[in-house]
Amino acid sequence: MAQEKGRNLSKVQARIGASHNINDLDRKLQFYGHWAPDYDQLQARGFHQLHGVDGSPEMLKQAQACGLYQHLSLCTLGQEPLPSPEGTFDAVLIVGALSDGQVPCSAIPELLRVAKPGGLVCLTTRTNPSNLQYKEALEATLDKLEQAGAWKRLVAQTVDHWELATSPLEVAPGAKDGFISGIIYLYQKQRSP
Repeated sequence: MAQEKGRNLSKVQARIGASHNINDLDRKLQFYGHWAPDYDQLQARGFHQLHGVDGSPEMLKQAQACGLYQHLSLCTLGQEPLPSPEGTFDAVLIVGALSDGQVPCSAIPELLRVAKPGGLVCLTTRTNPSNLQYKEALEATLDKLEQAGAWKRLVAQTVDHWELATSPLEVAPGAKDGFISGIIYLYQKQRSP
């Protein structure tokens, strides 16, 4: 979730790489080059302050140590409301948590709730075989909100090399490089009539 003053993409990449001991950061973050070539322009567009939530106190400690967030909160998405008033954020992002056994699709309206009217909501999920049933349920939730006029889809972009698979069972048949695919959705919350 984004507001106030922050860092540009190159500084964020360096911080993430240092805090997670990632040797090949370009490989891990290569999808930014496909869907957000102007990512470091977010500051000029008013996205400056990062607020984060996680259901794990240990993950919040890691997030705090990286120094990117101005505010962190303990919150289990899908089980409790986000600790922010309605219409707080210019942008709400959830990356890497929308999958089977993690954040349920029922949490999506809560992400939309904390976005400002006209604000952006960016969501990602994997498209590998073990996550296809979840992806179908997620897309049904996304479509239902769009049909209700709550938001408008701006982008739905598949990324072939989303992340390295942790099991051969996650790799789609015919894929030889060990990567699984993913998809990025970008929505804009509609203003009330």
